[in-house]
Amino acid sequence: MKRSQKETEESARKISRRSMIFGGLMLATGGILAARMRYLQVDRASDFRLLAEENRINIQLLPPARGLIYDRYGRILAENEQNYTVVMVRENADDVDAVLDRLSRIVNIDMDRLARARDEMMARAPFVPVTIADRLTWEEFSSVAVNAPALPGITPEVGLSRVYPLGADFAHVVGYVGPVSDYYLESTGDTDPVLQIPDFQVGRYSVEARLEQNLRGETGSRRVEVNASGRVMRELDRTAPTSGDDIQLTIDTGLQNYAQARLAGESAAGVVMDTQTGEILALASAPAFDPNLFVRGISVADYSRLTEDPYRPLASKTVQGLYPPGSTFKMMTALAGLEAGVITPEDTITCRGYIELGTRRFHCWRRGGHGRMNMVDSLTQSCDVFYYELAQQVGIEAIAAMARRFGLGIRPDLPLSGVAEGLIPDRAWKRANRGADWVVGDTLNASIGQGFVLNSPLQLALMTSRIASGVPVVPQIVRSINGVDQRLSPTDDLGVARDHLHVIREGMWSVSNYRRGTAFRARVVAEGYEIAGKTGTSQVRNITATERADGVTSNDDLPWNRRDHALFVGYAPADAPRYAVSVVVEHGGGGSAVAAPIARDLLLRAMYGDVPPLSAYPASARRDAEERHDTMDLLPIDPRATTGRIRA
Repeated sequence: MKRSQKETEESARKISRRSMIFGGLMLATGGILAARMRYLQVDRASDFRLLAEENRINIQLLPPARGLIYDRYGRILAENEQNYTVVMVRENADDVDAVLDRLSRIVNIDMDRLARARDEMMARAPFVPVTIADRLTWEEFSSVAVNAPALPGITPEVGLSRVYPLGADFAHVVGYVGPVSDYYLESTGDTDPVLQIPDFQVGRYSVEARLEQNLRGETGSRRVEVNASGRVMRELDRTAPTSGDDIQLTIDTGLQNYAQARLAGESAAGVVMDTQTGEILALASAPAFDPNLFVRGISVADYSRLTEDPYRPLASKTVQGLYPPGSTFKMMTALAGLEAGVITPEDTITCRGYIELGTRRFHCWRRGGHGRMNMVDSLTQSCDVFYYELAQQVGIEAIAAMARRFGLGIRPDLPLSGVAEGLIPDRAWKRANRGADWVVGDTLNASIGQGFVLNSPLQLALMTSRIASGVPVVPQIVRSINGVDQRLSPTDDLGVARDHLHVIREGMWSVSNYRRGTAFRARVVAEGYEIAGKTGTSQVRNITATERADGVTSNDDLPWNRRDHALFVGYAPADAPRYAVSVVVEHGGGGSAVAAPIARDLLLRAMYGDVPPLSAYPASARRDAEERHDTMDLLPIDPRATTGRIRA
């Protein structure tokens, strides 16, 4: 049936409308597709290119070389040695156990080490590399590299590891490094990406730890192209790491080695300082330990051996140990009295062997007393009663203030671990810490370095340096960083009259050079090398009235840990002071018999720059000195020498 004109026109209009709608939809769809293609191919091109490249390009961190540590003469104390290692990335291995099994057939690896490495891989993110073996020989390292295609996820690497060529001599000064642990990350909050590098080493003790940011350096990186199995095909670019700063210390290696050898067999500490600059020349704590044991993580057996030793080899007694200074503190009480004007050098006090305070007696070390004593006499013979009487006139506040002026009770600012503040007590301290008022008996005990008074060997050496020089020198152990001088010069004045210091020095000279001096047997007879000093013996137990009546028990008859500490402080040469020393021998007994001879040897070694000649010793002491030096394990004298040892 033929359509009418009207129907034909209506049909055409419908078709045209539908075509327009359909065409519009097609155009809209095409526009959306075009916009999306532009977004993907143009706007997000760089993002998707990066995602694609991550399938074939890896970015690897490059660890910096740790800065080196030298002594004052440029002798190496801490260096880096080449270390061949094998690391594994779990996500790049098809079968971890199978790969480890194949690796163990190529390189002899302890099964326990493999098990620990596997556990570590499972505990970490799959992309974090884990060290499987280290300290490989070149042959082992080469074998792994040749067999790399059969070891997916395994990468042989060449790195650096810390080594301490002088071993125990510098353990407490330089310290040591160790692997990064979870505890380290949590306690320090350090987020440096370099810490994720397998077995990266960080400072864990002393200078290595306190100057970590200087020594660490800055991380580098490289981009490498890898194939589907993760094998490196080529390096695309590299940003070199920046090595850490080199540190030069003030320590004299020869003197430090001599001090450690001289203290061998004792639980002791010895410090030698330059009286003019405050530079620390020796900081010896005995016994010591081999810091190389800690570099890769110390074994349980080795660590237990160190922690169970009653002589505490891990403790740096020079800066961490706190001891009653005993009679070495008497110079502070004497100066406080002179400065306060309550006594003159010529005034005398009579010692009957004790004084009475209420119902209590305070005894002198010499049971029968010393008789009439002036200030120089009191130092020479170390009369306790003289200082009991003087302290009652001066008072604890003046004594404490004088002690702090000479560096006691103040924490030295040094890059060493556990530097102690010490304790110089006063009324406010006792009220705040003991909840009690200060009494006169406390003052008497403090006046002779007992009671609450506690100082480190370093603080005692600093006190002696200031007495000897009359200058408020500051203790220093870092000489330079990357060649930039770090030393400080004192700017203030001690604020003590020179005449008063002269009286103290005269008393210290008599201690070592006058026949009645407590250190006369440890004197130096070589002209121009004489020493001045002060002995000290600090009690670690109370002596009862019954024991005094029956006779005080000899140190030799007591258990080691109940014997007195032996102390000596001094300087040399006596007429032109250059070196100051302090020695503390834990439970060593008398300072004159034990600590003074050690201190004399350290001062002689500092002055001569070599093993002291026998002519410097009194005739009665030469045989012992010769036998002692023959058995000491000493380094070559030449500071430029490497690591060999000689017999003196």
